[in-house]
Parts: sequence; structure tokens; C-alpha cells
Amino acid sequence: MKLPLFHLSLLIAISLPGAAVFAEKADRNKPMNVEADALRYDDLKQTSVFSGRVVLTKGTILIRAAKIDVRQDAQGYQFGLITAEPGKLAYFRQKREGLDEYFEGEGELIEYDGRADTARISSKAQLRRYRGATLADEFTGEVIVYNNTTDMFSIDGAVPKAGSGAAPGGRIRAMLIPKPEAPAPAVPASDAAAGSGLRSSTTLGGEKK
Repeated sequence: MKLPLFHLSLLIAISLPGAAVFAEKADRNKPMNVEADALRYDDLKQTSVFSGRVVLTKGTILIRAAKIDVRQDAQGYQFGLITAEPGKLAYFRQKREGLDEYFEGEGELIEYDGRADTARISSKAQLRRYRGATLADEFTGEVIVYNNTTDMFSIDGAVPKAGSGAAPGGRIRAMLIPKPEAPAPAVPASDAAAGSGLRSSTTLGGEKK
């Protein structure tokens, strides 16, 4: 069912690195819609919990998860927790400003800190960039943290649980595809014909006798 929106404006910042720089600016003014199976809102605590096949859209932004928890502190800073369904990954996607490019990410858990303006994707974290419909860059790791203010992100591999005695086994992976070169400008047909034309001559078969 469609549900009213309370303190979910923070979710426009949940894009990929450098949302303030790369995010589609028009998204800020687009209406935000949330669909879910249930909503629990606490006005006193300033919290909203959307649960059950949650789908959030705002302009080019798309977020899918099992649950979205949002709270706001006394200073007005907002914090969000996006949780995936068991065995699945939470998903988000957003277009880059002025380009035919999209960023998308997935993870079992996505945490947003409005005070620090950072987002943390953890557990099977993935980050991808598309040029049109073509995959350009892809990153995977256990934890991906990005800072919208500094336009930087970090990726860490899996670490063993405390007291397990196991050695670190997870490693980050990155696939970076060079941006294709712009095609050379086409030569006008009239110029091509002029360059390949024959030069008139007053002689036949060689030099004039």
C-alpha cells in the first residue's frame, strides 16, 4: 500500500560517492513516494519504520529493501537504517548529474549518518557505475563507506569475528574499465571529394616532349 512520508528526506543522499556533486539535482525537487506493507510512526521519538517489501522512489532515485528505519535527533540530524530481506540485498540506484551514467549499490545493511554525511554499506557490499546500459566500474567488499562532503569512499574486506582466531579471508575487488575515446569528427563529404579529386594535365602519358 502507499504510505505517507515523514522523516525520509535523508534518503536523497543515499547515492554513490559524492552525492552533492554527482547526484541528479532535479531529484531534490521531485516528490518522494514510499510503498510498504506496514508503517510504524512515533511522533514523540521522531522515528518512522517502513517494513515489508519497501520501495522508495524520488526522481531518479530508487531504493528497495525489507525495512527502512529513520530517526531524527534534537538537532535535526537524520539517521537511516536500510535492511535487506534474509538471503537478499538492499538496493539503491541514482543518476549522475548531466551524464547518461548511473550509480547503484547493494548490501545486506545500509546505514546513513546525517551528522557526518556518510553512508556505510556492509555485508556483501557492492558498488557499480553504468554508462548508459553498459557496466563501467564495479567494486565489491565487506564494507563500503563513502563521504558525501569529501567525495571519497573506502572499501574494506571481510575481517574475522572477535575470538574466532580465523585469519582474514575476504579481499576487496575492483574492476575499472577505461572510458571509451570520443570518435573523431566526421569529414564533410564536400571536403573529402575535394581532397581526392584528379588534377588536370596538359600532357598524356608523362612529361611533355
